[in-house]
Amino acid sequence: MASAGEGVITKARLDALTDGVFAFAMTLLVLNLEVPEDFDPKGPGDLLDAFADHLDAMVAYVISFFLLGRRWFGQARIKPEPDTASALYAKWVLIHLFFITLVPFSTEIAGRYDLAPAVWLFAANMSLAALAAIRLSYVSEKDSGLVDPDSGRPELGLLIASAAVSVIVSFFDTDLAMLAYLLNIAAPVVRKRFGRA
Repeated sequence: MASAGEGVITKARLDALTDGVFAFAMTLLVLNLEVPEDFDPKGPGDLLDAFADHLDAMVAYVISFFLLGRRWFGQARIKPEPDTASALYAKWVLIHLFFITLVPFSTEIAGRYDLAPAVWLFAANMSLAALAAIRLSYVSEKDSGLVDPDSGRPELGLLIASAAVSVIVSFFDTDLAMLAYLLNIAAPVVRKRFGRA
């Protein structure tokens, strides 16, 4: 049996799985945006009203797609050394991907129900995915013996902070709560300010 530090699978295989899971999760997000089969707008006003009725779902979709895209990009930046992954690294990749596969579900709940617990579910999903990614970055550094100045941990910290802000705002206004994730637009500034030299 291989020890936690020995390579048990190539990182290329884990990267392929990661790319596939992110692509599938990002594709599933759009399925939450539905127009009822019996919808028959009589004019532009009806169509605009229908769009307004689905605004929460659209906001949740855009935010989730953006966050998944940033997470995929961050995951892709993890250095490929060594060529094989330890059992511990593989375990944390799977834990991280587990939370990524839940994003379409938590997005649907947040977009469909204008209630604070829906916001909390989404925030928990984002936070747990970020925490798993942080742990994964530390395992990668341990396995390679190299400190990764581009680990993405500052951006992941920002994601967790925006989730916390979202939860706090949800006690006052659930519509504005999801907009707290727009704080993640500042991720490049956070990386530049708090990333390692």
